Amino acid sequence: MIQAEISIYPMATKTTSASFYIGRAIEAIKNLENLRYEINSMGTILESKDIDVIYDAAKKMTEAVHNLGIARVETIIKIDSRKDKDKKMEEKVESVKKIIEG
Repeated sequence: MIQAEISIYPMATKTTSASFYIGRAIEAIKNLENLRYEINSMGTILESKDIDVIYDAAKKMTEAVHNLGIARVETIIKIDSRKDKDKKMEEKVESVKKIIEG
């Protein structure tokens, strides 16, 4: 299973808020097959068994913001590709919670 954290930063917008642009970026991937995603306050977690799906999602998100008239978009991606176990994003979070709760 592959999880990736992606953050999209539109540059030189007229406002400090990025939620409109992020919303449009998420809309661009919401119907991609073999992709799950979860939004958080600092980015979006993407999940797929296929790295090409992750790359395609990143491309679609970046292009969606460009298509809104933004000439410069910074995209940061952190990828965790694991072949020994098929753990979903929720399972990874639960593993940490079990440790915290003792």
